[in-house]
Amino acid sequence: MGLFLQVLTVLVITVSLQGWVALGCLEEERIALLHLKDSLNYPNGTSLPSWMKADVHCCSWEGIVCNSSTGRVIELLLGSVRNQELGDWYFNASLFLPFQQLNVLDLWNNSIAGWVENKGGHELHKLSNLKYLDLGYNRFHNNILSFVEGLPSLKSLYLEYNRLEGLTDLKESLSSLEYLDLSGNNINKLVASRGPSNLRTLRLDNITTYGSSFQLLQPLGAFPNLTTLYLESNDFRGRILGDGFSNLKNLEYLDLSSNTLDNNILQSIGTMTSLKTLDLVGCKLDGQIPRAQGFLDLKNLEYLDLSSNTLNNSIFQTIRTMTSLKTLILEDCSLNHQIPTTQGLLNLKNLEYLDLSSNTLDNNILQSIGTMTSLKTLDLVGCKLDGQIPRAQGLCDLNHLQELNMHDNDLNGFLPPCLANLTSLQQLDLSSNNLKIPMSLSPLYNLSKLKSFDGSGNEIFAEEDDHNLSPNFQLESLYLRGRGQDAGALPKFFYHQFSLQYLDLANIQIKGEFSNWLIENNTYLHQLYLENCSLSGPFLLPKNSHVNLSFLSISMNHFQGQIPSEIGARLPGLTVLLMSDNGFSGSIPFSLGNITSMQVLDLSNNNLQGQISEGIGNMSFLEFLDLSGNNFSGCLPPRFGTSSNLRYVYLSRNKLQGPITMAFYDPTEIVALDLSHNNLTSTIPEWIDKLSNLRFLLLSYNNLEGEVPIQLSSHQPEDTIPPNALLNG
Repeated sequence: MGLFLQVLTVLVITVSLQGWVALGCLEEERIALLHLKDSLNYPNGTSLPSWMKADVHCCSWEGIVCNSSTGRVIELLLGSVRNQELGDWYFNASLFLPFQQLNVLDLWNNSIAGWVENKGGHELHKLSNLKYLDLGYNRFHNNILSFVEGLPSLKSLYLEYNRLEGLTDLKESLSSLEYLDLSGNNINKLVASRGPSNLRTLRLDNITTYGSSFQLLQPLGAFPNLTTLYLESNDFRGRILGDGFSNLKNLEYLDLSSNTLDNNILQSIGTMTSLKTLDLVGCKLDGQIPRAQGFLDLKNLEYLDLSSNTLNNSIFQTIRTMTSLKTLILEDCSLNHQIPTTQGLLNLKNLEYLDLSSNTLDNNILQSIGTMTSLKTLDLVGCKLDGQIPRAQGLCDLNHLQELNMHDNDLNGFLPPCLANLTSLQQLDLSSNNLKIPMSLSPLYNLSKLKSFDGSGNEIFAEEDDHNLSPNFQLESLYLRGRGQDAGALPKFFYHQFSLQYLDLANIQIKGEFSNWLIENNTYLHQLYLENCSLSGPFLLPKNSHVNLSFLSISMNHFQGQIPSEIGARLPGLTVLLMSDNGFSGSIPFSLGNITSMQVLDLSNNNLQGQISEGIGNMSFLEFLDLSGNNFSGCLPPRFGTSSNLRYVYLSRNKLQGPITMAFYDPTEIVALDLSHNNLTSTIPEWIDKLSNLRFLLLSYNNLEGEVPIQLSSHQPEDTIPPNALLNG
């Protein structure tokens, strides 16, 4: 038993020490971190405030990740730490040598212009565990490649948007490198004959070539293991792929989007027989593509995006042999009217995602699409489809369809009963058409997997027989923003919804009192839009606190009575509260000021009275405040909040009196201030001239004296009313 207790004691001490080390980190590394902080902040920066000399627990500092067993620093995440106004920073390699187990070093966007000579650069090889190095968005030149070549384990290197230019030599010593990003540099030629042969991913987006794109790309054939190549947004033109590309037998992902190519590019791409993803968005391809026989050889292609090119309907015949395609995106390709060649689509038996948006299509295409039973997502947005959906019976045969987007068309009539066949549907967007949609959503009751429906911008109507059937779905988002139609009372199916997160019933004349059970039943509700719904009576709060509700709009209704005094306790998570244009009376509840997350508060055009509650000053994130068009009286609050974000303050058309004594936490942030149409007296306060960003000032129809300071006048844009003209009506 004695031996057992001794062993147990040793184990407990060992575990305790490991836990202490992991929390406190090694003293050598803690001191090195403090030196690194001083360097990053030179000469007078204030970044990394959590890195304090008195704190031994450096593993809990911002941007630090430690090994849970050894307590050693394994990740330094210091992207965008240095204040850009401090100027260039020079990389002192010796500061990083103490971190012997460092795996990840992120110094992205720190104005690094180079490194300090004779400060550990020749010893970087000691960082033998470093696998990930991000030096992107700095000011390094070509010699940075020599600087990092001694890192034996480096697998990912980010040098995007630096100052590399001309000929760039990818060193042989970078033998472990698998990911390299050189985007946004001024490179015109790569030397890679002895480069990193294990490279898997190469990014050359937005390269300013200054010369032949052919010169830049030809050496890429030296990377036989390359699987992913990004060449987006370059100035490539015409024939860009040389013979070297025939060596890229393992390439699976190629992005050539936003270049100016010709159709011959497709012939060269055809040699990349392993290609699975091809992105040719916005490449100014035009006309027919069938002649590019090599293109037809891409038997393994699963993802093809040809959006924003000027193609014609023959594209469907061109791709008919690509039977492995799962995703086909032909958005904005100038496809038009009837598509007699859609037979090619029918060969794509594995297609799961089809996007034909922003073309001019005929409803008959829906009949053809109906045979593509493998489809899971179909986008037909802005295709000028018209008439009734029942004409396209084939659409209802897609029983594996999960997402259907047909918004911004000219569809009309009622929802067809056959939509009930789409039993796999999870998201349906029919907004901005001319459809007649019952507010009860009865045609969709059978869709048990439906999570989101958007019918906004259609004719929403009330069914004469509001049956008691409960739907099979539990919606998470419902958008039925109407056109002002009378839709009767809130349908009974809402009683059976408990998962709503977003609900928009604005501009539908629901009438009657507010159904507070709508919030009570849906405890995950984030946003509720009920403006202009003809709701009346008192505004009733849920019985319990609902912390998830962040956006509530009940403006332009007929609510009466006081704003509930417990609103701050029941809805403590609000960031936006819009209650304007109602008949609310009484004073502003003090509890409203307890909603510290509030950013936008609009109580304008009601019958509120009394003094403006100083509780508003507790809203530390408030940006927009509108209390205009009420009957507030008394003096202005002396302190208008602790919010450094306050920018827009509208208090016009009240009965406020006395001098302008209000003070702002940060007056330089104020953009708009409207105190017009009150009974304010005395002179213009001196602090007005501190409103350096002010663009809108109204002080008219008061009894103020003096002039707006000339400094403030110089800040006004030409399209605003001269401030001095706004003092007296």
